[in-house]
Amino acid sequence: MILEGQVVKGHQVASGKNLNPLFPGGSLAMQTPVLRKLGLDLSQFHPATVNVSIAPRDYKIISADVVFQDVAWHPTEPPEDFSFVKIEARLTSDAAWTRGLIYYPHPETKPAHHQPAGLLELLLESFIRELNYGSEIQIRVPENKIILS
Repeated sequence: MILEGQVVKGHQVASGKNLNPLFPGGSLAMQTPVLRKLGLDLSQFHPATVNVSIAPRDYKIISADVVFQDVAWHPTEPPEDFSFVKIEARLTSDAAWTRGLIYYPHPETKPAHHQPAGLLELLLESFIRELNYGSEIQIRVPENKIILS
């Protein structure tokens, strides 16, 4: 299935651009070595999430490619559950697809920085220079991985 959405500004915690001292370098930089030890190497992905709104639609992951539970990645914050789904994404105006993942920290275990319904957080292998807030993006997701509402 191909989803269409728009790139929107997020909390900027994953990238560390919000300069929160609780997450030096960003949450992804802190999570990457922990997730690598569990079997998922995120080092090939750009160290920030791309936030894509598919609103008014919402989604539910029904078959993640990778799931981790009770991941203690932070020295003071509680452990979290994570799901990852392999995807491909591209700007609507571009012919080239880049590989990526839906990055889904489970909201029921996430202490803060919750996302609105209808927002996908993506990790992409390639940095897309033309990608900006407001950019239209397409996401190719295998049919059996998520359902839309």
